Amino acid sequence: MRRLNRKKTLNLMKELDAFPKVPESYVETTASGGTVSLIAFTTIAFLTIMEFTVYRDTWMKYEYEVDKDFTNVGADVLDLAETMVASADGLIYEPVVFDLSPQQKEWQRMLQLIQSRLQEEHSLQDVIFKSAFKSASTALPPREDNSLQSPDACRIHGHLYVNKVAGNFHITVGKAIPHPRGHAHLAALVSHESYNFSHRIDHLSFGELIPGIINPLDGTEKIASDHNQMFQYFITVVPTKLHTYKISAETHQFSVTERERVINHAAGSHGVSGIFMKYDISSLMVTVTEEHMPFWQFLVRLCGIIGGIFSTTGILHGFGRFVAEIIFCRFRLGSYRTASVPLPDGHTSNHLPLITDNSTH
Repeated sequence: MRRLNRKKTLNLMKELDAFPKVPESYVETTASGGTVSLIAFTTIAFLTIMEFTVYRDTWMKYEYEVDKDFTNVGADVLDLAETMVASADGLIYEPVVFDLSPQQKEWQRMLQLIQSRLQEEHSLQDVIFKSAFKSASTALPPREDNSLQSPDACRIHGHLYVNKVAGNFHITVGKAIPHPRGHAHLAALVSHESYNFSHRIDHLSFGELIPGIINPLDGTEKIASDHNQMFQYFITVVPTKLHTYKISAETHQFSVTERERVINHAAGSHGVSGIFMKYDISSLMVTVTEEHMPFWQFLVRLCGIIGGIFSTTGILHGFGRFVAEIIFCRFRLGSYRTASVPLPDGHTSNHLPLITDNSTH
């Protein structure tokens, strides 16, 4: 009784078989089928390798939301709240030689080349995000030559803490004198011929410093064509949360628009010569997250590739054989078409003549 139940169960499982087996005696192999199979296997192998490359790669996902963080970020002197920043002690002033050494010139050339490529190919920014903290340092290398030239410029570096509102910081001539609306600079007593606002920006960032991140103004160099010249940078700062498989940090991206002009009061070009950076904080926050394809999705895509190639090549091969058989069948019919044979009584016969071994000459 138990053996009978087992046999019924086995028969039931056979009836549920969705993959019926074809006997070997019914299988016919052809050269065309082998060629199509070879093409199919080659295509599957190539697409599998490409899919595995995609699976190993990662991409950056950007999400936008209203910025609800009220913490401070860095760099200013006066903001729209008319607050004077008292943390200017974070800046360091030191005399330097303005001209770069050969190694420093090569560093600046490479940095400017990266900046130009970033403007053309925005996807490179994702590569920079993913390589943060593990790429080479983007800081200006120290001078490798012992220059005996006397310092002819001033280097300002350090950091400032500011309120998270729009503001500006600037470098200009004259001592700053505070007043209720901000501050003023005593530049009238200084000769225009005694200063030059040619400058080079090695690095400028807002928020947490992340090694490997290149900011829009890094490597910028401006040479003043006139002593009394104004350089303006209008900066829009966007708070950014960066989450990759290597780091998790809060920083700030920014975009910048540049403008420069010569101050000539007689020609109607008013203002104060110097370097002015006016920034505004965006109300949106960007969350950048590095994502990876799940393994189950990779398997599904791989099965789709294998099944799709087999199904498509099978359909194309069947259709090709059908067309070929129709064409060859017509050729066969044409070769066996009946011929007309004249008879002695004037009639014709549509049958082929019988050929025997005893035919007379």
